[in-house]
Amino acid sequence: MTILLPHEPTIRLVCFLAILLFMALWEWRRPRRSLTLPRIRRWPANLGMVIVDSLVLRWLLPMLAVGAALEARNRGWGLFNQLEAPFWFACIASLLLLDLVIYAQHVVFHKVPLLWRLHRVHHSDTNIDVTTALRFHPFEIVLSMLLKIAVVVLLGAPAVAVLLFEVILNATAMFNHGNVQIPAGLESWLRLVIVTPDMHRVHHSIQRDETDSNFGFNLPWWDHWFGTYRAQPCEGHTGMTIGLNIFRDRRSVGLHWLLLQPFIK
Repeated sequence: MTILLPHEPTIRLVCFLAILLFMALWEWRRPRRSLTLPRIRRWPANLGMVIVDSLVLRWLLPMLAVGAALEARNRGWGLFNQLEAPFWFACIASLLLLDLVIYAQHVVFHKVPLLWRLHRVHHSDTNIDVTTALRFHPFEIVLSMLLKIAVVVLLGAPAVAVLLFEVILNATAMFNHGNVQIPAGLESWLRLVIVTPDMHRVHHSIQRDETDSNFGFNLPWWDHWFGTYRAQPCEGHTGMTIGLNIFRDRRSVGLHWLLLQPFIK
């Protein structure tokens, strides 16, 4: 598995493009909801955020999560390196604990007003589709990466597990933001083991009590265990309103506006 690590950027890029294309085609063929704004109005800014986020990360941070895992291993830092835990155990535990940390981070970004100003960029999308998963302010991305690096070093997480987590997190985020139709019977089974689009869509409701629910990205279990799970939106998936009350201006969908949004209103 370590042979994959030198090819980390290529692996992540290929997986990203493959999932993005797959979800976009699925949305085109089997949409769950009608869009209130055409893709040509929303997608340039949402996709542009990925480029900005990547450039800011590379500029500000000398190493990212996988690099931190390799450094921790070389220096013997972290719990699993100190205990010399079996590789398989360290990988599984790292995947689960990293997912729990991302869940907790998500809750905190909703509860702390200053952090919410960053995170609301993601929620201000008045539609939800695969590109909404990419719509995060670069300051939030940097804070999230710093947290992941800290957790990776403290755990001594294997670099392979960190790479897998990054790929899985990216893929599941695009999946559960997808505007896709899944048969009800299959969806009810899927949401037992993974956050589905219907489950996560509730989180993007304009109703604040629904926005403050279903925080998971990969695994649905944390929401169940910590009491933040909501099965369905009160107005139904096709009737619910997506977004935030304070940002409904259809003219304000440009990339520059998304970057400035935390500093206005």
